[in-house]
Amino acid sequence: MNLRSGRLKGQMKSEVADFTSSLEFDRRIFRADVLCNRAHTTMLTEQEIIPNDVGKKILKALDELEKEGIEALDLDSAVEDIHMAVENYVTSKIGPDAGFMHTAKSRNDQVTTDLKIALKEEIKEIEKELLLFIHIIIQMAEEHLDTIMVGYTHLQHAQPTTFAHHLLSYAHALKRDYGRLQDVYKRMDLCPLGSAALTTTSFPINRNRTAALLGFSGPMENSIDGVSSRDFIAETVFALTLLGTTLSKISEELIIWSSYEFQMVELGDEFSSTSSIMPQKKNPDVAEIIRAKTALLNGELVTILTIIKSLPQSYNRDLQEVTPHLWNATDTLSSALKITREMLASAEFKGARGEELARANFSAATELADLMVKDAGLPFRTAHKIVGRTVSTALDKGMKAEDIDAQFLDEISQEITGKTLQIDENIVKKALDPVEIIKSRKVIGGPAPDMVKDSIKDLKGFVDKNNSS
Repeated sequence: MNLRSGRLKGQMKSEVADFTSSLEFDRRIFRADVLCNRAHTTMLTEQEIIPNDVGKKILKALDELEKEGIEALDLDSAVEDIHMAVENYVTSKIGPDAGFMHTAKSRNDQVTTDLKIALKEEIKEIEKELLLFIHIIIQMAEEHLDTIMVGYTHLQHAQPTTFAHHLLSYAHALKRDYGRLQDVYKRMDLCPLGSAALTTTSFPINRNRTAALLGFSGPMENSIDGVSSRDFIAETVFALTLLGTTLSKISEELIIWSSYEFQMVELGDEFSSTSSIMPQKKNPDVAEIIRAKTALLNGELVTILTIIKSLPQSYNRDLQEVTPHLWNATDTLSSALKITREMLASAEFKGARGEELARANFSAATELADLMVKDAGLPFRTAHKIVGRTVSTALDKGMKAEDIDAQFLDEISQEITGKTLQIDENIVKKALDPVEIIKSRKVIGGPAPDMVKDSIKDLKGFVDKNNSS
């Protein structure tokens, strides 16, 4: 069937047809297009808009096409898009009656419906992968409840924590990423079909019926919005971009932690490579590629926003060019998500090295200041000044954290405030012990093992709830 044979006299040049064709990326919506046509034809038949026998013939042809697959279609660029290819297939099976299939719909509402159907399925798959990732992180955290490490701010030693506590920071970030996808899905779950070109139709169609047949919660409430909106794509890619940022951050830390200077993690050999010239090298190449590939998501998002930002309402052909950037984003994210999950699961955390770093470089300084507030009744800012001076003096003298005692603190306090602290020596030593510091952080979200266990319990409930829904 040639749409140009009516209004237009000549054929489009082959290079122009190739340039404007969407068939290359329409393959992704083949199944959705069959479902869309099936639901629409079913509704047209039920509403007695088309003859019952014609509706049955169309549905039979669509069933055959679904079984044969996209290979059964003529996907020459002259066909323009997947919608015409499907209609041409049905026409080849039943003749001109196939034209009834297009009654009361346009390619405008059809393509938006197809995109939503396909994208909803993509989101569901990504959500499943996310839940599995969170589950694996929970398992890893349970193994490292007491594995000490140093936490960083500004990539400098900050305070003692545990690998479990740090791993759960990934899990909670991924949980928010999951929530964003849920929100996108909810707003996307309205069906454009029945909007037709832009003002619906005079045929007595039942939009609630087609929405239900296609698994939507209901129809979109404005037909112009129905054919022109692509915010669901932009919002999805935004959510995927943030998820990609989470994956990139995880990869970045694995790259840093696996270096000789940190020596906190060793990645599995299957996620590493070596040098072509330096035989001693074990390079975190996979993490580096993830870090780079997730940056592509940022570009896809900006491209999509740029395409749609200046368009007038209703359908414009520019919208066709949004689609390849959507699928590139979903494909990039899906592969990066699975590989990051497997790479993190392969990581061996070096507990001895983590504790060594936690005991070095005065990471217990905050606890010393808190001790002065609790036991000596000092304002925190005064305690902060005393501890800061204690650290700088100790560094000048080549002392380590374990060399600091109550007498040394008294000397610094006398120098700054004119008074001694008179804190018990055992309490000072306890305040300098990373193990005791971690145990004392019994606040919601803290690294104390009991608090981490509570967090794990909540995350397990989140995973179980969403896996069963």
